[in-house]
Amino acid sequence: MAYPGVSEAPVAAGEEILLGDEAVARGAIDAGVSAAYAYPGTPSTEIFQTLHSQARALGLPLRGLWSTNEKVALEEGVGVSYAGKRAIVSMKHVGLNVAADPFMNVAVSGVHGGLVIAVADDPSMHSSQNEQDSRYFADFAMVPCLEPADQQQCYDYTREAFELSERLRVPVLLRLVTRLAHSRAAVRAGDRRAPNEANWAPDPDRFTLIPVNARRAYAQLVDKQAALQDWSANHAGNRLEIRGAGRPGILVSGIAWNYLVEALGERLADYNLLRIGAYPLPIGKIRSLLDASSELHVVEEGYPFIERYVSALGLMRERRVLGKLTGALPRIGELGPDAIKRCFGIPIAPALQLPGLADVLVARPPRLCDKCPHTDAYIAIKEVIASLGDDVRVMGDIGCYSLGTLAPLRAIHSCLCMGSSIGMAIGAAHAGMTPALCVIGDGTFTHSGMTPLLDAVRENANIKVFILDNSIVAMTGGQPTQATDEQMVDLVAGLGVPREHIRIVEPTHHKKDHTVAVIRHELAYEGLSVIIARRACVTYAKEIKALRRGDREAVAE
Repeated sequence: MAYPGVSEAPVAAGEEILLGDEAVARGAIDAGVSAAYAYPGTPSTEIFQTLHSQARALGLPLRGLWSTNEKVALEEGVGVSYAGKRAIVSMKHVGLNVAADPFMNVAVSGVHGGLVIAVADDPSMHSSQNEQDSRYFADFAMVPCLEPADQQQCYDYTREAFELSERLRVPVLLRLVTRLAHSRAAVRAGDRRAPNEANWAPDPDRFTLIPVNARRAYAQLVDKQAALQDWSANHAGNRLEIRGAGRPGILVSGIAWNYLVEALGERLADYNLLRIGAYPLPIGKIRSLLDASSELHVVEEGYPFIERYVSALGLMRERRVLGKLTGALPRIGELGPDAIKRCFGIPIAPALQLPGLADVLVARPPRLCDKCPHTDAYIAIKEVIASLGDDVRVMGDIGCYSLGTLAPLRAIHSCLCMGSSIGMAIGAAHAGMTPALCVIGDGTFTHSGMTPLLDAVRENANIKVFILDNSIVAMTGGQPTQATDEQMVDLVAGLGVPREHIRIVEPTHHKKDHTVAVIRHELAYEGLSVIIARRACVTYAKEIKALRRGDREAVAE
């Protein structure tokens, strides 16, 4: 059946053209998922958006939230699992850092209802602070990981992940990457499974990780590793083809398979081949590949995860291994057909060169939208600090306003991770730097900015916090914020900031003088001040109006 909310351009009867993210969502719905939780982050955002829109259009009783942050999202998913139903939690790779505490511990406790954590990595850092590879988290937690190579596998592996999760009572990590999450291909879906009935986990001690229980649960997790190895060894996604003794071999995983096919074409028939789609790694098949091959090329998107394992197993000394650790493939950025061709000594076709093209097409860095409220806020902040000397820094954070670091604004001087700006300002103040200033968005503040603000409140730290409240999570597509307008004021006051030092300004050109005066007044105060720059995002005006009417469903779509 055709599913609302996804692309419907069938290439064959029963097929639809889906994004990788959409295929994961479709797989979860057809697997009988009962709840979905997420925090928006490119390239994972469309998973929850598609789940929400399809479930609503189909009248399915799917519960779900844009959660406050990834840790909360995963804990909500664990609660659904504890109650016997299936849940999917989606996030980008750096979001898994935020969710690491419950992730590592639910691996120990195990699950009851199926629990799938879909994580989208971002090689080349198109919209991220790093390139980290989530396969390491799955290995760290000793839980299975499925790595689809195409959109059909996104659908199939999502369904399989729920079955595996319930069979072995472990959470399952589903790893996507940007090119897979945001590209389209034909997908054939199966029948939809009915959701589980709610039923409590029969052994609550398993979820109560005091030491006496945790030690027993951890031993059970270790005991499951043999079953996971058997599952991986027999998984269809771990396909071994020995085409002749003494031939060179290729070990390839996930989306890198597509790049390899494009780069080598018919030459692939000359190599022994092992494709990896399921982890833990099938050690026996790797052993067989090495025994049959004269040398081994390891082709994987992300970190040299498999290559390191091959070395750690003591196999590298027996056969020459060529990959990212040896410099045969690049360690940085996305993999691609040209990089693979260079590795295999295949000529690369020259790029299209048009005389004079460089004079016409000039690269333009991203910038804040025209009439963005953040621009006016930064202009006012810069005017004040310009009078204080050249040694004033403003700690920044993650959001649209991160673009304030670029010319012509050059208004912030750090951008480390979600919620870091307030903590960094506190540290700078402790180091004797004054004034200590920071900016943070309304969505980022509720995600992970409230806890460092509590530290500032406790000692009345001499920092000035600018909350740029534009009433929406704009950077990832206009999702609802947890607090805005007067809710934000009440929240900040509830955390302990005196109301006389919670100042509201409207960042516009014609009110700049007032904004500047407020900032100067609070800088004269030796203690904690929070200045809320409140003006709605110009890009998502329609969605913000819907939110103010209380129609969060309209915004989620």
